[in-house]
Amino acid sequence: MQLNLGCSTLHFLSEFWQKKPLLVRQALPGFQSSVTPAELAGLACEKGVEARIIQGQGKRFSVSHGPFAEKMFRQLPASNWTLLVQSVDQWDFEVAALLQHFAFLPRWRIEDIMISYASKGGSVGAHVDQYDVFLLQAAGKRRWAIDSGEGSSGPRKYALRSEVKLLQRFKATESFDLAPGDMLYLPPGVGHHGVALDSDCMTFSIGLRAPSLTEMLMDFAAERAEMLPDSQRYSDPDLAPRTDANAIETTDIERARGLMQQALALDSDEFANWFGRFITRYRSLSVAARRGNKAISLDARLNSLGANPWVLQPDPRFRWAYTKHGLYAGGAHFVLSERVSAKLLASGIARLDWQTLAQAECAEFEKLYALGALVLA
Repeated sequence: MQLNLGCSTLHFLSEFWQKKPLLVRQALPGFQSSVTPAELAGLACEKGVEARIIQGQGKRFSVSHGPFAEKMFRQLPASNWTLLVQSVDQWDFEVAALLQHFAFLPRWRIEDIMISYASKGGSVGAHVDQYDVFLLQAAGKRRWAIDSGEGSSGPRKYALRSEVKLLQRFKATESFDLAPGDMLYLPPGVGHHGVALDSDCMTFSIGLRAPSLTEMLMDFAAERAEMLPDSQRYSDPDLAPRTDANAIETTDIERARGLMQQALALDSDEFANWFGRFITRYRSLSVAARRGNKAISLDARLNSLGANPWVLQPDPRFRWAYTKHGLYAGGAHFVLSERVSAKLLASGIARLDWQTLAQAECAEFEKLYALGALVLA
């Protein structure tokens, strides 16, 4: 089954990507969720899983955050509530496999697949996202209204005294009823409002969140600051006598600016390495997967298996990417043996058997295992 965009990927990227919404009927014909409602509810009860239950309608909503107790679901009303579970692709391999349909986009741009389950009337209200999203209907029907009219792209005002970030003004310009297999693409900043038309409504949201410039600058500056010695300080060996001791002279400002520019200057290779580490760490669950210093080593673990067959594969909870400089996973950089492809590992589908590892003789695998990025399958 291939993803149908109703046009070529080139046409989609040039005409719709980050420009305007696109409705695709039967983008994945016959699509059904591999995760049942009961399994989704069970995942929402697990520690480390980001989940919410939103109840209400109109402009009055309440939100509860997981992990939930099982009894929570028995206490929910018959209508007007929604369960949302983030990053299901990082917990379920079948859900993660859906991302292969979006291989025409940079993988590092995809944040996660969120799955929502809603009773009849379930909604999260009229809102706007600052990222691209593909809304794929998996079960039941959902009505999506969007506001892409004049003035909708300007600064947004949000409803006060609301537990959910709702748009204060939302005027629907279009409305679509989505059935299983249908998909709606929304670029950043388009107001939208979805309502479940019947019970057992499930929607897969493939989100492509881009880091803000503020986030990038803060991470970049923090990393550079850690690398600088405390002895590197503002200095003025060419200081001239002052006529006004209280004034900050132009020469003082230029010295400080030059010092900052020198500290933040990076060549293209250094910048590529920082970005690879940053983007694979950005909003990632991988920290929870780290094994710690007392964990058994990879060599010891594999030796304990003896003659039993085994393979290693990338943990889907990690973000993976590569450049010409090597592999990036969970915010760390690895230089691999030529026998092992960084491209293959970054794809998330690599399966490494004992012969591959024996030939590679690469200490980087020990580091990947210690980080929790490689798991035994």
